[in-house]
Amino acid sequence: MKIGIVIPEQTIGFDPGVLRDYAVTAEGLGFDYLTCVDHVLGTTHDHREPPFPPGGIYTEESIFHEPLTLFAFLAAVSTRIELVSAVLVLPQRQTALVAKQAAEVALLSGHRLRLGVGTGWNYVEYESLGTNFKTRGRRQEEQVLLLRQLWAEPLVDVDTEFHRIDRASINPRLDRPVPIWFGGFSDVQQDRCARIGDGMLWTGNTSLSRKGNETIRARAAEVGRDPDSIGFQAVVRPKDGETYADALLGWEKAGGTHATVGLPLEGKRGRDLVDALPRLRDEVGDLLG
Repeated sequence: MKIGIVIPEQTIGFDPGVLRDYAVTAEGLGFDYLTCVDHVLGTTHDHREPPFPPGGIYTEESIFHEPLTLFAFLAAVSTRIELVSAVLVLPQRQTALVAKQAAEVALLSGHRLRLGVGTGWNYVEYESLGTNFKTRGRRQEEQVLLLRQLWAEPLVDVDTEFHRIDRASINPRLDRPVPIWFGGFSDVQQDRCARIGDGMLWTGNTSLSRKGNETIRARAAEVGRDPDSIGFQAVVRPKDGETYADALLGWEKAGGTHATVGLPLEGKRGRDLVDALPRLRDEVGDLLG
C-alpha cells in the first residue's frame, strides 16, 4: 500500500522555500505522494440562499494553492514523489485547458501526476467561473472521457451536451493517460468510478468508504472491468488506543491501496510543518516504503 501526506494549505503559507523543503523532505523520508485541495475562490457563508451544506467549511478567509501550478513547481524540485489533486473541482474548469495543463505537468514531472476530480459544493464558485452548478455531475463524466481523448488523439472532433471541439488537439500529447480518480461519496460518483475511473478518493476510513470499496469492485466486474485495476485511497487516522500501523493495516485489509496520513497541526505553521515530518514518519513506522 502507498502512503502519502497532505500539503496543509491553510497553514504552510506561500514561501517557496518552505514548499520546496516540505516536498523534498517528504520524498526523502519515503512518502509516496502529496495531495493538494482545490478551490479557485473562497466565499462568505452569510445570507446564502440556498445555504451552503454543513460540510462546506471553507470561507473567503481560507487559503488554497492552485494545484496544477503548485505541482509544476514541485515537479522541478523533486524526483520521485507523486503529485495528487484531492480533488480538482473539474466541472467548473474548461476541459481543454485542464487537459493541456495536466499534460504539461505530467510530462515535466516524469508522469508523476494523478488527477483526483470531484464536483464540489460551492455554487457561488461555479457561477463566478461561468459554469452551471446544476449539471456538474453529468459534465464531469463527459469531461473525464474527453480528457483522455485530448491526451491521446491527434485530432479531436466532438459535439456533445457540454462540449464542441471542431477538429482540434493539444500538443504535446501523452503516450499514456494521466490517472483519473474520483472523489466524493455519492452512489452516482461511486458508479462513475466503477465504470470509468482509475480509483476512488475517500475523505476517511469509515464504514461508508469500506462498503464503497466493495460496491465499486462489484460494479466494475459487472461492466467487464478488472476490479483489481481500481485503486482506493482514504485519509487514515488512528482512533483512540490505536497506532498508525494498526489504522493503516485496517484500511489495507478493507481493500485500500493508498493511505493519506496527517501531521499533528496544533500550532504548527510554515517551517514547523517541515520539521514535523520525521516524527510522522516514525509514527507510520516500517509500513512506509
